[in-house]
Amino acid sequence: MKMFSVSHKTVFVVDHCPYMAESSRQQVECDVLTKSRGQGVIPLAPVSKSLWTCAVECSMEYCRILYDVYPLHKLINYIVSDSEFHILNSWRQEDQSTHELMSALAAVGPPNPREDPECCSILHGLVAAVESLCKITELQHERRTTLMDTAERVANRGRIICLTNAKSDTHVRMLEDCIQETILEQNKLAAGSDRLMAIQQCDLVLIHIHPQGDDALVSDRPKKEISPLLTSEVHSVRAGRHLATKLNILVQQHFDLASTTITNIPMKEEQHANTSANYDVELLHHRDAHLEFFKSGDLHMAGTSTRENGLKETITLKWCTPRTNSIELHYCTGAYRISPTDVNSRPSSCLTNFLLNESSHDPSGKLPVERAKGQLERHTRYWPMIISQTTIFNMQAVVPLANLIVKETLSEEDVLTCQKTVYNLVDMERKNDPLPISTVGSRGKGPKRDEQYRIMWNELETLVKTHAGATDRHQRVLDCIIACRSKPPEEEERKKRGRKREEREDKTEKNGSKDTDDKSWQESERLKGLLDKEEQESEVIKDSPDSPEPLNKKPRLCTEEVQPPERAKGPVSLLTMWSNRITVANSRKHQEFVGRVSSVNNKFELYQQLKDENGMDVHENGKASR
Repeated sequence: MKMFSVSHKTVFVVDHCPYMAESSRQQVECDVLTKSRGQGVIPLAPVSKSLWTCAVECSMEYCRILYDVYPLHKLINYIVSDSEFHILNSWRQEDQSTHELMSALAAVGPPNPREDPECCSILHGLVAAVESLCKITELQHERRTTLMDTAERVANRGRIICLTNAKSDTHVRMLEDCIQETILEQNKLAAGSDRLMAIQQCDLVLIHIHPQGDDALVSDRPKKEISPLLTSEVHSVRAGRHLATKLNILVQQHFDLASTTITNIPMKEEQHANTSANYDVELLHHRDAHLEFFKSGDLHMAGTSTRENGLKETITLKWCTPRTNSIELHYCTGAYRISPTDVNSRPSSCLTNFLLNESSHDPSGKLPVERAKGQLERHTRYWPMIISQTTIFNMQAVVPLANLIVKETLSEEDVLTCQKTVYNLVDMERKNDPLPISTVGSRGKGPKRDEQYRIMWNELETLVKTHAGATDRHQRVLDCIIACRSKPPEEEERKKRGRKREEREDKTEKNGSKDTDDKSWQESERLKGLLDKEEQESEVIKDSPDSPEPLNKKPRLCTEEVQPPERAKGPVSLLTMWSNRITVANSRKHQEFVGRVSSVNNKFELYQQLKDENGMDVHENGKASR
């Protein structure tokens, strides 16, 4: 029985009797340009609205706010009561709009002050309101059909808002008793009918409207339970802005709304275009929009202030210049529909137009959630799992085309931008510019340059093909890519020669790196053999007394004698080969010092001849010992 709440159905009953034509006595100035009025011009006299006008305007504001925040499943039935009742719309969804209601009210017209008051009564409209609550709405019928055997679980609740000029508290109690009796009668009729539903709960909100300056003949009363089926509350309100404030509070209470005020909005003055002033705009929305705000603990960013009536609070947010950098934007935790409290004011109009211009307008009339789903689907048709392993999404040159091709519709300028991007890619390929090809999982340097561009063109064509069926302009972008990929025969021949040249270079480089170690080993062995042979010849010359080598004789230098015999086997570096060569060459330029040849541990013994002649041991200090 909790499937439908009281807010699903709301019936407005507005009194159209002759006494509603009485003035509200709230004056409205028509001549506000007093400084620019010329001399001798009589100023316009102020005017005042009738009780009927005030009731219609405030009730329409109630409906407007409701339709803004809840465009679906929150229904209003508007009834005018005089000598009979006039139902201005139905529960159907197509009848739920302020335009529909205003057109019907214009046909009704203002109350006739010359009509007989005895023939007019608000009771006609209240009885019709109870009968209207028993009618099944489209959503209720859908739920009843779905549940079938358990159709009685679909609850039927509703609210009646009556705007009238009551005579006294006794008159109010008489109206409540009449509504209670009518509910019981209608529930009996609904028990035997498939087209009606019995009322499980009805909330009556009776608003007594009286002119300013008159005493209130009806007392305020909070919500009171008249019976298990009916609750009632009474509000005595002065006509004019006080009535507008009361209806604004009631719509927030009835539909769980909250208030947010945007403060310090800079706006240019109408009279002086070069100057600007700061304004405040109050917005109404669902209360859940503040739920995450309070959970996050960011209370220092906003404050609460009590409005004029003292009954409701509003959250104040300071205006800041919109940021275009995504890094400076706050994360979005939810999206909620809003409605300005004063829709006709210039600050509210400017803020609304600013928000509508920042939002994409869909002429097809799709809901925002449907547009968002469509945009998400278009952006994810071609979605690489790893961006680093793709080519086009790592190329700055492809960014203009990638951002435009996912749009639902393309303009002629967008098509030209996409074609220009394709031509730039063709020019890059002609210049053989490198591409950011991923080398993950591949050996060596990765694919050849020609293969890189083939991968890039394949990815780009796949991306555009996923959107080519959207419009003819999307198809033109794909045709441009296909035409640019079809190269002339001479271009293909040039690419073929380039591939063969790259293959030969890679093959030579590969073979060269493979034979490097073998050549180094063979060269070192050959140099070692030559060096051994050279040393043997040097020993023969040195030991031969007949042929001493002159001191000034230049040694015979050989370009291949650069490795000492004791060098370990293996590859030889260029530095080692050169050092060995210099060492061997220097050793042959002069006769070696005899002391270096006969030294022990780089130390030469002095007075060696004394040891040889006398057989004495000679120490380092030159003293002999036996």
